[in-house]
Amino acid sequence: MAKQQKAEATATLDPAPCAPEWTEILRQMIFTRRFEEATEREFRRGKIGGYLHVYSGQEAVVSGVVSALRNDDIVFAGYRDHAHAIALGADPKRVMAELFGKSTGLSKGKGGSMHLFDVEHGFYGGYGIVGGHLTLASGAAYALRYQNSDRIVVCYFGDGAMNIGSFHEAMNMAGLWGKDGMCPILFIIENNGYAMGTAVERHSALADLAARVRAYSIQAEKVDGQDVFALRGVADRVVRQIRETGKPYCLEAVTYRFSGHGAADILQPYRTKDEVEEHRHRDPITILRNRLSEMCGLSDNDIKQMEEGASERVAEALKFAEESPAPEPDELYRDIVAE
Repeated sequence: MAKQQKAEATATLDPAPCAPEWTEILRQMIFTRRFEEATEREFRRGKIGGYLHVYSGQEAVVSGVVSALRNDDIVFAGYRDHAHAIALGADPKRVMAELFGKSTGLSKGKGGSMHLFDVEHGFYGGYGIVGGHLTLASGAAYALRYQNSDRIVVCYFGDGAMNIGSFHEAMNMAGLWGKDGMCPILFIIENNGYAMGTAVERHSALADLAARVRAYSIQAEKVDGQDVFALRGVADRVVRQIRETGKPYCLEAVTYRFSGHGAADILQPYRTKDEVEEHRHRDPITILRNRLSEMCGLSDNDIKQMEEGASERVAEALKFAEESPAPEPDELYRDIVAE
């Protein structure tokens, strides 16, 4: 489900579990999972170069929040960014083409998996430098309020980014500007339990990540990152508050990635198979699907149609990427400096 239109700025998702919007959110989450599974296969076939980080297991964190935004809001993300671009409305064909390094990609084939960019749909990256985008997002939020706009910024980052110096710089400035209502930003910690292969308890002296943000006079709370209902409910409230006050807010979404840190992280010696399997019992797609089935009569056939539709769209994206041309050699020298 894409972002709301501007005219619906005050609208919220119908809390009733049988509202049609929830079915669309489930459809999006299923498509995102199938898209990511396809990218892992293509990486191993050698079709996708560079590096690849997939979002399998974390889909609710994007779908639950992005669906609460307006279409003129701005989103920044780290390098695990495919789901964000797709949820914001980017063409999956162009996303896949970018992963294939083709000229039809979102970044003209020059960015790859970690550097997706789609300003038209409010996606301002896709950043490979851990934590580097937090300062950019905070500055963008200040700029929006300086222009007397009620647009907001959403900035996604992982638990590992909280040990980077730019995290503290961004939080400090956001907290300062926020006192004057000049930093309308929603920080979202995608706490999937690991910074690459290092567990939160081993890389953070204070494992309560939301508490670390509060040290900068920024309100923060935890939310179940596997329950899209919980995420959307919090997002509706918090987005409205940020838009009205211009003050920053932070959500620590406690989630889990089912795949390794990256596509090359196959052995995963830092966690057991039993641990992964235990977390699979809280698959965000299964949680939403079961709720819609039990309360709204969503049938197995309905799910089958969603799955088939997702597979067809992924196949179309793969075909488009395969058949698209590579960038011309002189493309290397374009987009280097502003005209």
